[in-house]
Amino acid sequence: MRDPRYYTPEHEAFRETLRRFVAQEITPHVNAWDEAGAFPRELYRRAAAIGLLGIGYPEEYGGTPADVFYHLIASEELARAGAGGLVAGLLSHTIGAPPILHAGSPELKARKLPPILAGARISALAVTEPSGGSDVASLRTTARREGDEYVVDGEKTFITSGMRADDYTVAVRTGGPGAAGVSLLVIERDRPGFTRTPLAKMGWWMSDTASLRFDGVRVPVTNLVGEEGQGFRAIMANFNMERLGLAASAYGFARVCLEDALAWARERRTFGAPLIERQVIRHKLVDMQTRIEATRALLEDCAWQVREGRADAARLAMLKNFATRTLQLCADEAVQILGGMGFMRGTRPERIYREVKVMTIGGGAEEIMKDLAARQLGW
Repeated sequence: MRDPRYYTPEHEAFRETLRRFVAQEITPHVNAWDEAGAFPRELYRRAAAIGLLGIGYPEEYGGTPADVFYHLIASEELARAGAGGLVAGLLSHTIGAPPILHAGSPELKARKLPPILAGARISALAVTEPSGGSDVASLRTTARREGDEYVVDGEKTFITSGMRADDYTVAVRTGGPGAAGVSLLVIERDRPGFTRTPLAKMGWWMSDTASLRFDGVRVPVTNLVGEEGQGFRAIMANFNMERLGLAASAYGFARVCLEDALAWARERRTFGAPLIERQVIRHKLVDMQTRIEATRALLEDCAWQVREGRADAARLAMLKNFATRTLQLCADEAVQILGGMGFMRGTRPERIYREVKVMTIGGGAEEIMKDLAARQLGW
């Protein structure tokens, strides 16, 4: 039973709507989309129509005001399709658009957010560079002011929705060295001098990932997100929510792994008896369930803190690590329990197993998260 402190009847109604959407619009096609390395662009509009893309955004921009638990529900229900690439690509606006909402000018928000939330334009975030990932304060992409424009030069890499996005929220250096010189610009895909190169990956096949290059790209000053030099703070706030979202997805995918492993153990017979009658298998399943329950408790507690305006960067970092480790355990055990079938393409555990490492790396690598948590705790 869902904890009524966190989930209202409205939350559960949204859950049911989204569950039907996933079952009807995504799950039947997910294997083919993964093999093709893409999903239809029309899916953004269909997701927008049920309110998925707009959760947590003001109505004036086409959104639906909602608390953080709606985001947890979205992550959990989308995970039922067993495809992290689908989640990453369909929801790339959840890291690309929040800086616009929280720091953008009224004109920029009115211009950019409505088409993104309607599924008409795709939003991406571009922070990581070839020279460094989590070290945002040392980024090298520059944006120099020339009249009413910025001229952008530099590179980004590992950018989710990097090929298909229309609007990129890009971290640039407008000032001196360090965090104080970092700003954010929205750069449209069709600007001269802006090129993209696709990247092949271990997992998340249907989520396109790319390297970006800016060669003298001219961007109007009106595309500046907030003020010059305020980008680092916006990026850090964005990271907190991204890590919560990654943890929620990891929890959802871990549950999928347990669900499939349990079903297989009940059906598969070995030496005249169901696999689940083997003590070693039951112990694996109990270990999975234990970690999943512990992850859920920490996840919901951190989400409650976020909702109450008491977000704790250290706990969110630890949550992200704990949840992705839970996923790693559950994916590994699920494939082991399924045996040869777990190694076959087209099963949910096989696909999730390929996607584990991106969860432990993306949004801040595990090692960075531990160091961040230690610093936040004053150690």
